[in-house]
Amino acid sequence: MPKYVTVCAHRGSSGTHPENTLAAFREAWRLGVDMIELDVAMTRDGALAILHDETVDRTTDGTGKVHELTAATVRGLDAGSSKAPSFAGERIPTLAEVLDETPPACRLNIHVKPHAPSVPELVDAVAGELASRDLFATAFVTADASEVRLFRTRQPRLTTCNLTAQHGDGSDYIALSLELGCTICQPNNTLVTEAFCSQAHDAGLEVNPFYADDEAEMRRLIDCGVDGILTNYPARLLRLLGRT
Repeated sequence: MPKYVTVCAHRGSSGTHPENTLAAFREAWRLGVDMIELDVAMTRDGALAILHDETVDRTTDGTGKVHELTAATVRGLDAGSSKAPSFAGERIPTLAEVLDETPPACRLNIHVKPHAPSVPELVDAVAGELASRDLFATAFVTADASEVRLFRTRQPRLTTCNLTAQHGDGSDYIALSLELGCTICQPNNTLVTEAFCSQAHDAGLEVNPFYADDEAEMRRLIDCGVDGILTNYPARLLRLLGRT
C-alpha cells in the first residue's frame, strides 16, 4: 500500500486565498487537509496575531512592524484586498480565533516568528494558549533553534520542529534537530533526497518539507519518502494523491 502523505496547507490555501486569514484556513479545511501551517507574531500589547512578516506592509493596507502596533490597529487592517478585491475586509485573525475553528482532527503547524516585544513572552503565550485547550497531541511549534530552545525549556511537553542549519546534505540539520529534542523536521524542498529521508527516518524524525506547488515537485518529494508536504495549493496535492 502506498505511504500516506500528510497534506499541510501553508498559511492556509494561500495560493487561492489571502494568506494567514480565516478565509484561507476555512478553504483548506473545506478541502479536507490533514494540517494547516500558520505564522504567529505578537502585537505591542501582547495579542497573538497570525502574520508571517515582521511588518504588515506586504499583506495589508497598513504599515509598520507588528510588534510596534496595538492589537486594535492590527485588527482594523484589510488583509484581503492585496490578494483580490473579492477578499476585501478580511482581517488578521488571532491565534485563538484560528484555534476556535480548527477541526479536532486537523493538525496545527504553528510557526512562531520572533516578531514580538519580548520573545520569551511570545513563547509563553503560545504555549499557554495550546495548553489551555489541551492541544499538545495535535499541535506543534516550528521555529529557529533559539526559539525552539525556549519552548523546550519552558514547555517540554510541546512537540517542536527546528528550522536552523539547513545546508549541505542535511546531516547538520538532522543532528541539530535531534540535539534540540525535535521529533519533526521541515527541510527546504531543495534539501530533500531519498538519502536525507532515510537518515531522518532512521533518527526518528517526521519529514515535512517546505514546499511544493507544482505536481512534478510534489511527485519527486513523495518518491523520496517524505511524510508530508507543505503547499500553497492544497487542492493540487489532494488531487494528485487521489483524495478529492
